[in-house]
Amino acid sequence: MGRAYQNRKESMAKTSDAKAKVYSRYGREIYVCAKAGGCEPDGNLTLRGLIDRAKKDQVPSHVIEKAIQKAKGGGGEDFAPAIYEGYGPGSTMVMIECLTDNPNRTFGDVRLCFTKTKCKIGTQGSVSHMFDHSAIFVFKHDDEEAVLEALMMEDVDVSDLEHEDGLMTVFVPHTEYFKAKQALENTFGEIDFEIAEIQYLAQNTTPIDAEALPMFEKFMDMINDLDDVQNVYHNAEL
Repeated sequence: MGRAYQNRKESMAKTSDAKAKVYSRYGREIYVCAKAGGCEPDGNLTLRGLIDRAKKDQVPSHVIEKAIQKAKGGGGEDFAPAIYEGYGPGSTMVMIECLTDNPNRTFGDVRLCFTKTKCKIGTQGSVSHMFDHSAIFVFKHDDEEAVLEALMMEDVDVSDLEHEDGLMTVFVPHTEYFKAKQALENTFGEIDFEIAEIQYLAQNTTPIDAEALPMFEKFMDMINDLDDVQNVYHNAEL
């Protein structure tokens, strides 16, 4: 994978001014997760992992608690996941994850970002077949064989494993997320994961030339400014 995961997920927090948007996106995702699978982290592994990730991204506890309390109260907005895909500036491929209570509005907003940067939104499957839906774990460890053995003993389907600068990076299919995490923690105890999440990873990268780069950056800024957008993945080689 060549540490590619670091470049595939567009950061939501480029500046301190973007923190409020990050908090909002985590709050929405936590609310949806708690409403769908239960508000107790011990009984909702997806929620527990999401809360851990939010804390690592320095989301305040009151934001997390407010989202969970809102889910406990029932009612509220009815958000649904939506994924849009297409071709961005410089012949790049882009996938956009959203949580929306109005799919028509969200689609229109996303399409406008493509149109204003002279790009083309695609139909479902137009670029997603060029991405792998993978779970990624990054943590401090030096014994590659021990990590691989721990995963193999639990019949985890390991896609790739890398060791660099004292960090171990494990890639598994997204369906193996909890199985892999449990296998690692069962063997090595509680792990402070640098990254433990599911992402879309492009199978191949596309270099962006200097001429297309400003438009690509404009496109990313426009997409990330949309309230319904949770994550943006691309195959640009920056």
